[in-house]
Amino acid sequence: MDLLRNSVLTLIVFLPLVGAVVVALMPKDKEELIKKFSVGWSIIPLVLSIWLAIDYAMNYLADNAMAYEVKVPWIPAIGVSYHVGADGLSVPLIFLTALLTTLGLYYSARVIRKRVKEFFALFLFLATGMFGVFVALDLILFYVFWEIGLVPMYFLIGIWGQEKDRPQYAAIKFFLYTLAGSIFMLLAMIGVYLSTGTFDILEAAKAGVWANMPLFAALSFWAFFVAFAIKVPSFPFHTWLPDAHTAAPTAGSVILAGVLLKLGAYGILRILLTLFPGPFAQFGWIVALLGVIGIVYGAFVSLAQTDLKRLIAYSSVSHMGYIMLGIGAVAVALNMKGVEGMEESAVMAFNGASLQMFMHGIITGALFFLVGVIYERAHTRDLKVFGGLSAVVPVYYATMMFAGFASLGLPGLAGFWAEFFTFRGAFGIVPVLAVIGVIGIVITAAYILYRIIQSIFLGEFDPKRWTHWTTVFGEHADGPTDMVFFEKVTLWPLVALMILLGLWPTPLLAYFNTAAQHILSNLHF
Repeated sequence: MDLLRNSVLTLIVFLPLVGAVVVALMPKDKEELIKKFSVGWSIIPLVLSIWLAIDYAMNYLADNAMAYEVKVPWIPAIGVSYHVGADGLSVPLIFLTALLTTLGLYYSARVIRKRVKEFFALFLFLATGMFGVFVALDLILFYVFWEIGLVPMYFLIGIWGQEKDRPQYAAIKFFLYTLAGSIFMLLAMIGVYLSTGTFDILEAAKAGVWANMPLFAALSFWAFFVAFAIKVPSFPFHTWLPDAHTAAPTAGSVILAGVLLKLGAYGILRILLTLFPGPFAQFGWIVALLGVIGIVYGAFVSLAQTDLKRLIAYSSVSHMGYIMLGIGAVAVALNMKGVEGMEESAVMAFNGASLQMFMHGIITGALFFLVGVIYERAHTRDLKVFGGLSAVVPVYYATMMFAGFASLGLPGLAGFWAEFFTFRGAFGIVPVLAVIGVIGIVITAAYILYRIIQSIFLGEFDPKRWTHWTTVFGEHADGPTDMVFFEKVTLWPLVALMILLGLWPTPLLAYFNTAAQHILSNLHF
């Protein structure tokens, strides 16, 4: 058991890389073998992530501890180590990454028809980068995994995107935005090393030198923040996201929204909050303000969209704004220690932001899968050509209803608790911004009910409105066909999680609450 605990994070991180190498060595004409191997191989990290979650809950949750740590010298000359570990913040996100990776590969095995070998190798390689970010406890190691996620997604968008959506333009825009942020991040990391003599995140957090260097600390804080805000993406760094989502293949959009955006929010909580609590407390209101602007702006722009995929892309800008509001509220609370109820509100806001990271992953991941379902049949995402589909594709309709209502935060579904904890915490810290942010919930209900549910499903179905229907396998069809088995297998686990976590969020909340209390109680000003 100790052997597994010492190696589980390394296995989760590098097994997808091994799988990518194996796929790259397979003959191109063995497409079915490549698909089956990729899906089957991805199940191993998924099983390990489930074991990790159970073992952490049974043995480490009560201690608020960083667990499964492995620290091995990597580049001793500059103090860089292969240092990994997991706590209540990262364990659920590791499971989320494993789940969406497996579902994305399984779905893609049925719909990807060109350059199959390259697609599945890149997808597995991307998984290594995502897993690595969530476990890295060394800044250079964090940076390496962060950059690993950039290249595969660039190719996934540029090669497998739809030509009418300008995939090359979207891929280059995604690459340049993220690379620009990475440059800021690297400069800030070098600054941390020059100030503390270490790249180790835990050791640098304990150094506590920032109070003596306020200007340098502020500059480093903003360098990190820009890098993470681009990835979130937070307003006003969001403009790359709608283009990337619109152009990306379905599984690429699922991973982009479900996991890659969370890397930015995770970086803020893991690095900014722990290394720069002083500057974060000083500038937290700006982070919260940007979050509120993102909530309202993203919701209003979503309401104006006629492309279903672009609508959901802008909804991600809005929903990631909830995370930024919660994180900003936590930072503001650091300046108000001793005020009655402030510590409780900070923990609430931290929990809300963390829950939103997970809930948004499963909800928006499902929504992008659902976009893929209709696109594979209609070959358009134009909301104006649909209508009345509820009677024709009832299973698809029911699945979209669950995902849509979870997205708008209906009580009893997963999205509700993330919004509840975020606003419960924010109202106790930044009440004016919280009130403004509530507007986003109202507008979200409008675009879910009006733009999606009404435009696609309600009214009478007119077969003459759109005549270019096929089955999901590309065969001619006289009209829309309902979800088939592999689509149900892809989507129903996510729907089940929406219902389960909506009715019983306590197990998931226990992880994040543990992390919140541990991180907030160990900040070094």
